[in-house]
Amino acid sequence: MPGTRRQVGATGAQSVTISFAGFNRAWATWIGDRLERRGVTVVQQRWDPPVEVPLEESLRDLTLSRGRVLLVLSDWYFQLGPRTHDEWNRALREVVAPDPDRFAAVSLTTSALPGATSVLGTADLTNVGADEAERRLLVRLGLPTEPLPEPVEHRPGPRYPADTPEVWGGVPRRNTRFTGREELLNKAYQALQDAGSGAGVVALYGMSGVGKTQLAAEYVYRFGSEYDVVWWVPADRRALYRQRLAELAPELGLSTGVEYGERLRAVRDALRRGEPHSHWLLVLDGADEPENIWDLVPTGPGHVLITSRNPEWGEHNSNLVEVPVYNRDESVAFVRRRAPRLSPAEADRLAEALEDLPLLLDQTAGWLNDSDLSVEEYIELLEGGIDQDVVKVSADFPLAFQTAWSILLNKLKDTVPESVDLLRLCSFFAPGSIPVRLLKEMPAGELPEQVSGLMNDPLLWNKAIAQLRQYSVVRLESHESVLDEASPGESLYMHRMVHQIVGHDMTERDRREFVDVVRRALAAADPGRPSDTRLWPAYAEITPHLKWADVLRSTDPAVQSLVLNCLRYMYLSGEYRAGIKLGERAMKAWRELLGEDHPRIWDLSYHYANLLRAVGDYAGTEVIERAAVDHLRAERGVQDLEHLRAAGGLAADLRGLGRYEEALEMSGWVLAAYRELLGDQDSRTLNAQNNLAVSLRLLGRYQESLELNRRTLEARRQFLGQRHNWTLASQTNYATDLRLLGRYSDGMSLQNQSVGVHRRVLGNDNPQTLRAEYNLALCHYRSGDRAKASTLFTRVLERCERVLGEGDPLTMMFAAGQSCFAREHADIDQARGISEKVIDGYLNMLGEEHPFVAGTRGNHALILRNVGERDQAHTLLEEALAALTQAVGEYHPWTLGCAINASALRNLVGDPESAASLTDAVIARATETLGRTHPLTLSARIAHAADLRGVRERQRAEKVENEALGDLVATLGAQHVHTVSARSRNRPYWDFEPPVV
Repeated sequence: MPGTRRQVGATGAQSVTISFAGFNRAWATWIGDRLERRGVTVVQQRWDPPVEVPLEESLRDLTLSRGRVLLVLSDWYFQLGPRTHDEWNRALREVVAPDPDRFAAVSLTTSALPGATSVLGTADLTNVGADEAERRLLVRLGLPTEPLPEPVEHRPGPRYPADTPEVWGGVPRRNTRFTGREELLNKAYQALQDAGSGAGVVALYGMSGVGKTQLAAEYVYRFGSEYDVVWWVPADRRALYRQRLAELAPELGLSTGVEYGERLRAVRDALRRGEPHSHWLLVLDGADEPENIWDLVPTGPGHVLITSRNPEWGEHNSNLVEVPVYNRDESVAFVRRRAPRLSPAEADRLAEALEDLPLLLDQTAGWLNDSDLSVEEYIELLEGGIDQDVVKVSADFPLAFQTAWSILLNKLKDTVPESVDLLRLCSFFAPGSIPVRLLKEMPAGELPEQVSGLMNDPLLWNKAIAQLRQYSVVRLESHESVLDEASPGESLYMHRMVHQIVGHDMTERDRREFVDVVRRALAAADPGRPSDTRLWPAYAEITPHLKWADVLRSTDPAVQSLVLNCLRYMYLSGEYRAGIKLGERAMKAWRELLGEDHPRIWDLSYHYANLLRAVGDYAGTEVIERAAVDHLRAERGVQDLEHLRAAGGLAADLRGLGRYEEALEMSGWVLAAYRELLGDQDSRTLNAQNNLAVSLRLLGRYQESLELNRRTLEARRQFLGQRHNWTLASQTNYATDLRLLGRYSDGMSLQNQSVGVHRRVLGNDNPQTLRAEYNLALCHYRSGDRAKASTLFTRVLERCERVLGEGDPLTMMFAAGQSCFAREHADIDQARGISEKVIDGYLNMLGEEHPFVAGTRGNHALILRNVGERDQAHTLLEEALAALTQAVGEYHPWTLGCAINASALRNLVGDPESAASLTDAVIARATETLGRTHPLTLSARIAHAADLRGVRERQRAEKVENEALGDLVATLGAQHVHTVSARSRNRPYWDFEPPVV
């Protein structure tokens, strides 16, 4: 009788083997923890007996373990195989009844158990709290139930499985027919557990229909008790992903404002720091395009689980776990759960016909279970009843897959034909979440006849949706629209495989009608202002559908404007690579459709060139812009606005190529023309004024650049507002000029305030935000706050590499700054490695003669000097000095700064006279260019004093040094790092900072 059972340790060492179904792993883990705390040795044994092995033999194998065997009984424990209750009763009578003390059990189900389980004396753990469940477990095993003393070092155990994590959201309901996949679940679990902090990312990848989402959901339910936060995020669209992730902020108790970017930033920062919860799990479902969201994947002490068709996640610091189709045993077991009327042999034949693909097994088995059709008849229909050309998708999909969907679509046609028309219309949106609200908002007259009634008849609509959902073709999603947060949006979710099949299964007439409707729906949803950051979520939602609606083949002006606006959005938001792909396809398509000289071509070339220029392809953009300038000037004249726009782009190309004087000349007359045509206050005039300032800064004319940027900033504040992204860009430009003029405190004050607004308005990882943070790092560095500078340098570079890649111009600019900082204050080996990559990057992008190559080589020479390679450093610096002199002239600040460094190396290699002569010339030129008290001039004066001591002109050196120190105190302050360093007679150096072009 249960009351006379022996205690766990009565027959030897205290040990228990826990036998559990994989579905109940969390319970087994919790039970094992409770027992181990009381000194019991626990062995976990997952129960999954092979179907071909008699159940009695599998149960008998459990008795080979030491000590008691504890069975964790549940519906899934009995169903594995699956086995009938009669089989279980026979096995329990034969194996357990003769030796009942070897076995014990706990029950997790309220369902009826096989009658013979009474021999186990099962303890019921359902519908009770953790303390009562533990007490019942201990009583059943004959263990003491007194509370244990609190250990000195409290070790938190696994969460009680009946308790949900503190934060839980978006997780699909558990699939009670989930089958197999134990090895994949264990592999994913181990990969996450073995990953270091910030590296716990696992991507479940495989073809559509293999059950990646179901596998991720099962992982959550099995291991969710180990986390404090479980948050499920749809990741097929960047905008939806950002929105859903931002919704986590209130769940975490974060105090944020209403700004979209601020909520998202707060969530990512909280996850990174692990506050308030360090045990978190994020599931990113349907992330098929890593380049769209990989920069937004959170880091920190928690874990990220990704489902995707794309194995390129392996290139983004993710552990890949491939999800194949079922093995045959899994297929048979799953089909028999989905269609209990089928025998094992019939299930095997169906699995063979469908090649073990889980999605199709689910849909076809469910259909068969509700129909009179036999498996043999169904398979016969699959093999010959449908024209294969109609539904052929790719060679990767088997015959059965193609025909199974044709059968399903034919059935839908016979019941609610409008549902198939709706599917066909949706096939011209991108697969996944389809914003059908865009269609429902269109006037009925603009819809094809066969779907206009459907869209305007709620009863017919609901009937069609119900029919589609019945066969798991789509699911209905309701959420806040990103186009209008005040109104609810409606979307259909269509699986990619269904999308592909439907897209091929229609007449050419329907195809033309449907694609035209979707194009017009997308054009009508165009907010029309891609420079307005508040509308970026709308563009993020629209852009994925452009390809599927084949918008580049449309002659509708509204659709063409949508394409141009999306390109502009991609440029401003930093989605450069995606924008370049779209621009490249558009250039080819529109030239064929409209002709080489159509006005739209020049609009398109402007946006396409902006995107190419953003990634450093200045030679390529010069070709595009020069062709546009020449054609428009000849056709329309120099005062034409589109010609001026193209000329402004060409000036930017010239800046990128290092041809600064040409760029200045072109920028100047473009601005003059805009002022004459549009006046001083038009946004295009202000943009031209901004660009002229960039050209002046690149020529070292910082004071003139400052004055132009001041006027531009004031005008943009007045006409665009404080939070407009162009106003924010002007703040960074103005703060940059202040810093370059040595007004470090003024520049830092403005930039520090501006960075906060950048983050809230544009988001943390927008390129414009990154540039603002980088300038703030430089302001901190020049002001002497090395700790803040170090943090910002590192953070900005890491994020830019993640968002834009190592070869992006912005990344290389940031890397150059990081290398200079590391050379003086961190790791010289790190500085050298980064510096070498920067030089190679600029060489590949810009060529040997570009001043950026010479400038970064001059930086590298300082690293070589610091590691003792003086001769090589001297040679490299002299070459850099000559190259900069040739490229920008001997009066340019870059040349003057490089000369200060070169003079130091001349001293080190034994040529003090030449060093003194060089710094003497630098002082004269710097005074003329920048003024006597500019930091660069002051550095030259301090260096010259050192050089004079080197040639034994001590009295003159003393005079030069004292005057320079006095000016340093007056200009920067007595305690500024530059003043302190000069007073200590540390020779000054100069860093080349590659600027924005």
